[in-house]
Amino acid sequence: MKNYAIILASGSGVRFGSETPKQFIKIAGKTVLEHTIEIFENASQIDETIIVISPEYRYVLEEILLKNSYKKVTKILNGGATRKESSSIGIFSISEKEANVIIHDCARPFLSQRIISDCVDALQKYDAIDVAIQSADTIIQINDEKIIQNIPERIHMQRGQTPQCFKLSIIKKAHELAQKDDNFTDDCGLVIKYNLGKVYVVEGENDNIKITYPEDIFLADKLFQIHSISVPETIDLNNLKDKVIVAFGGFSGIGQCIVDLAEKHRAKVFPFGLENGYDVSDYNSVQKALEEVYEKTKRIDYVVNSAGLLKIGKLLDRKIEDIHKEIDINYMGSIHVCKASISYLKESKGSIALFASSSYTRGRALYSTYSSTKAGIVNLTQALAEELYADNIRLNVMSPERTATPMRFAAFGKEPEGSLLQPEIVADSTLKALLSNLTGQVIDVRRKK
Repeated sequence: MKNYAIILASGSGVRFGSETPKQFIKIAGKTVLEHTIEIFENASQIDETIIVISPEYRYVLEEILLKNSYKKVTKILNGGATRKESSSIGIFSISEKEANVIIHDCARPFLSQRIISDCVDALQKYDAIDVAIQSADTIIQINDEKIIQNIPERIHMQRGQTPQCFKLSIIKKAHELAQKDDNFTDDCGLVIKYNLGKVYVVEGENDNIKITYPEDIFLADKLFQIHSISVPETIDLNNLKDKVIVAFGGFSGIGQCIVDLAEKHRAKVFPFGLENGYDVSDYNSVQKALEEVYEKTKRIDYVVNSAGLLKIGKLLDRKIEDIHKEIDINYMGSIHVCKASISYLKESKGSIALFASSSYTRGRALYSTYSSTKAGIVNLTQALAEELYADNIRLNVMSPERTATPMRFAAFGKEPEGSLLQPEIVADSTLKALLSNLTGQVIDVRRKK
């Protein structure tokens, strides 16, 4: 049975209070709508995606689709005057007698793959699924005079989210019965109102927020700043064949594993580092490396910078020269690599991978310089990805957990066996990130449990 995602993106943004509808506001380098489309594009259980859009903004969506390589978007439908009408248009566009339908608000760009998977699994047993989270607040019921009439037990109160998911036959029946019914809250409400079946609740997530008001954009920005995703596992590394990759920091640790794995998949890889006389903290050195590769290959597809330096100590006790060196390698090195790569990657519509670490979300005592440079790289990635969007250059930052590298061993010594991520796993995720359509993302790499 096929799984269809219907993205409702036809809202006018009246409550948002902006001339630009909220679905086209940019956050972390992409529009809200693009972030939401990519959630379903990367969901292995979703077969097709249908987008319902306001007719006056159809051309904007068409430009977005032309710019991206979405493979699952099969229909663009003009929406109606109400959410109910738009939902109905999406539902009745599906011709199969039976299917699974996942209806999602475009303005929720933080939907997780876990929620999608749980919803699809639940549809094997139930005909209708809602997504909700436990209310942290006491809910009160008031009358028209704003006098409290009832205080329900909080344990039974939940806050609804999307997606809402259905067997196609059930939700079609609900909308047929509701054609002349203007008292519409949501699709699950119709199933309950017309007694068409039980609605099972899948546990949602606090991060699955809906962007409704302008202040929500600031919250979304912060969530994207700390939010990380996993790279799609379906990406085939055999697509690296004959691609030209420049790997700064390619002679040690993660960088060396990236070089080895890319060469195994028949990419043309050129490693650079202090070992062969190239220093990312020197912009001219980075330029020279890229020029040499381009002279040999006449193209550069992907650029990686895994060069890094980790030093321990209180800021007060450290020499200023050492601090500058750490910043120059960790932060300025990434700026140098990005700036020098742009002209080459414009031509190939290529991609860049930078490196943060799990310490970027919160500064650590004794590692203040290292932690802050990694946080800076995340902010650099999110800002620069938006600048590079028009040039079809993708930029992401890898965020591996503690990894078994020579740099870590030099800083921490021997650690318990099995407690560290293996660099080969990071290399695999990095190369898949380069091949993916992702941009402006913090890509999480964790040990497989």
